[in-house]
Amino acid sequence: MIAVLALDGVPGHQLTGPGLAFGTAVRHHPRVAYDLRFCGAPGLRATGSPAPFGIETPWGLDGLEDADTVLLPGHDGFRDEPPAEVADALRAAVARGSRIGAFGTGTFTLAATGLLDGRRAATSRQHSGELARLHPRLTVDPSGSVVVDGPFHSGAGVLGGLDVCLRLITLDHGVQVAVETERQLFMQLHDPAEPAARDGGLPGAASYSAVAGPGSGLAATTAWMAARLDRPLTLDDIAAHAGLTVRSLNRRFRAETGLTPLQFLLRARVQLAQRLLERGDEPVERIAAQTGLGTPANLRHHFLRFTGTSPSVYRTAFRSLVSTVTWADRGAPEPAPTRHEPVRRGADAPNGGRN
Repeated sequence: MIAVLALDGVPGHQLTGPGLAFGTAVRHHPRVAYDLRFCGAPGLRATGSPAPFGIETPWGLDGLEDADTVLLPGHDGFRDEPPAEVADALRAAVARGSRIGAFGTGTFTLAATGLLDGRRAATSRQHSGELARLHPRLTVDPSGSVVVDGPFHSGAGVLGGLDVCLRLITLDHGVQVAVETERQLFMQLHDPAEPAARDGGLPGAASYSAVAGPGSGLAATTAWMAARLDRPLTLDDIAAHAGLTVRSLNRRFRAETGLTPLQFLLRARVQLAQRLLERGDEPVERIAAQTGLGTPANLRHHFLRFTGTSPSVYRTAFRSLVSTVTWADRGAPEPAPTRHEPVRRGADAPNGGRN
């Protein structure tokens, strides 16, 4: 259970960012399960400037009581002491074993509770100096990276705290799930459908699988194509492998995939380019050759149509998952991803839930 605690003047994008991140992880990974609830602090009336709108939440501070993770976005009054009820609720959550994720100026609110005293933390770069002055008992990382110190996760609040949310997904389900979630988020945020459609491309094409499903009559042929992406393949080559005429091949592909064979092939090549960009440092010349796209210009042209961005920007964005994480003890190795244990209460808690 993840509780997002909203104070009056919360930035709208920081309020919606967690739902986007954890919702994307759930939609694309059947074994991933997150429940998200929005909890309003006393006095919550509206989101912050420059375009405030009224807001009501289904839960108040009571929504934090059974949360495994509490997320704390920023708010307009971050320099002020938080309401006593908010500070008490956050301290109680930590005492129960909950994780706390703060992003943007939400780190100020968390620091005001005293929970970050003697620890490392981060906020947005423009507020790092102010955080250090107001709360000298904590050490501020000025890089704007995600800082993990004990149960506390803090960061700059980039794109609504997606950096902090992706870090939590990494700890819960491993790097592979987090990177795939980041890929899907990246595709959604760049919304390639419109430019692709205008250029005669395929809306959202790069997010599909490069191989037809096992129940498809084309599974063997698409797997054969995927193994030969670095080679020139013609319609005649593909039809010969499938044992079909070119006309029948086109009809079958459209019926089973919604694409022509050459559209399917181009999409698979862009998908391979995505994987190569994520995993290594090979120059675009090598990637263009390995994917069968031929030249760097061809690679950039088709990559932009399918993903809405350039290969270099794509590579940089997906490396942010690793590069933005700063560990409190820089000399310590990063721990292996482990699933966060749910908060235990009542008879399941140590000493039957009694302190």
